[in-house]
Amino acid sequence: MSDPRVRTVLFICASNSARSIIAESILNREGGGRFRAYSAGSRPRGDLHPMARDLVVQAGLPTDALRSKSWEEFGRSGAPPLDFVFTVCDVAAGESCPAWPNRPVTAHWSIPDPAAVEGPEAVKRAAFADAWRMLERRIGAFLALPIESLDRLSLQQAVAEIGRTAREDERSDA
Repeated sequence: MSDPRVRTVLFICASNSARSIIAESILNREGGGRFRAYSAGSRPRGDLHPMARDLVVQAGLPTDALRSKSWEEFGRSGAPPLDFVFTVCDVAAGESCPAWPNRPVTAHWSIPDPAAVEGPEAVKRAAFADAWRMLERRIGAFLALPIESLDRLSLQQAVAEIGRTAREDERSDA
């Protein structure tokens, strides 16, 4: 019998303006009601990167609930209990995260920062499209996991492997 519970996922990136926002949007679309995604940052920028917002809009996804916010919101009383926390930037992965209530399963899914790309607008937009594609691939692999039938250790290993395998696949695609 399947577990009908909606699982919560927090995507973390230092500024919470691009990669984590994109991941939140993709999982909320692709999760089929099985997941509720959020995003946050260790040092939130305060607004969404315009190119990240453009991608979300182009995908036909809502932007009204998206905002750049601190990860501290998810450690407070009344915050949604987290089942999974994924860092998507190396800066956030290297920081000391809050002690999350509910002991969520965690993993690092390193995605290059599209906001750090310099050059013509077309080059920058291509970097954002690449980040979207990488996140979509990882989230697809996550959604394919038989979460209901895995014990915690197996689940921890599986989500960590998604980050490792995806990085290797992306290197070979280049």
